[in-house]
Amino acid sequence: MPKGRYNIMTNYMPKVGRYGLDMMYRTCTVQTNLDFSSEKDMVKKLRVSLALQPVATALFANSPFTEGKPNGFLSFRSEVDYALDVPMYFVKRGESYIDVAGSSFRAFFDGRNNSLPGERPTLSDWANHLSTIFPEVRLKRYLEMRGADGGPWSRLPALPAFWVGLLYDDTSLDAAWDVAKRWNAHERQALRDDVPRLGFKARIGNRYLFEVAKECLALAHAGLRRRGRIDHAGRDETRHLEPLDRIIDCGRTPAEEMLEKFNGPWRGSVEPAYVEYAF
Repeated sequence: MPKGRYNIMTNYMPKVGRYGLDMMYRTCTVQTNLDFSSEKDMVKKLRVSLALQPVATALFANSPFTEGKPNGFLSFRSEVDYALDVPMYFVKRGESYIDVAGSSFRAFFDGRNNSLPGERPTLSDWANHLSTIFPEVRLKRYLEMRGADGGPWSRLPALPAFWVGLLYDDTSLDAAWDVAKRWNAHERQALRDDVPRLGFKARIGNRYLFEVAKECLALAHAGLRRRGRIDHAGRDETRHLEPLDRIIDCGRTPAEEMLEKFNGPWRGSVEPAYVEYAF
């Protein structure tokens, strides 16, 4: 997806970390955007989705290989995609991208950007800056869920179904907050750090993430049933959760399934993945 700003980001990322270029060029995510009706509703949905984003990371973990070999992670994409506090990369004026890599937005706000001396940012500048930051839930005029690896076609509609079932039904939203509200900041960060490598085997408090994921999936099912959106065949939206039901039923992340194949019928090669998982 060529964009003018990517030249600036490509040149600057290697100066500030190991994984920036991997994130840009070697990872694939599937994202879903969800609405909120008010500031209060946004806060409620944001805190739930941030706390439970590791559940989505585990359910959709699908990046266990680098350069054709196991990389020690179940979601390598999740390991490299986490950067809440990045500097600015560019300012857009008309159709041109001005390289301001390394400067903070605060300096720009104070009129101290060396590339644009004395100039103050616009609201569009702030929106563009936010678009270069990669938290797992990004707040725009909607909530952008960013915690899941890309995967086969059947799992793509499962992601919005999972989050809509949790967040668009008040009963499920309240119950989802009950799951996570006692976790403190240290526990949430530790869970987020452990999930890319451990998947469902990560723990928070006295629970394995697998137990939390199973509970959240049940809440998503209940929320979608209450929504009652029926297709021409009389099926509600819970049909989109079937790939996640199968993941919970077998107790393994998609990445673990691929690793098992790699060490078994694939005979140490990732080439069969391009056939089995193509769509």
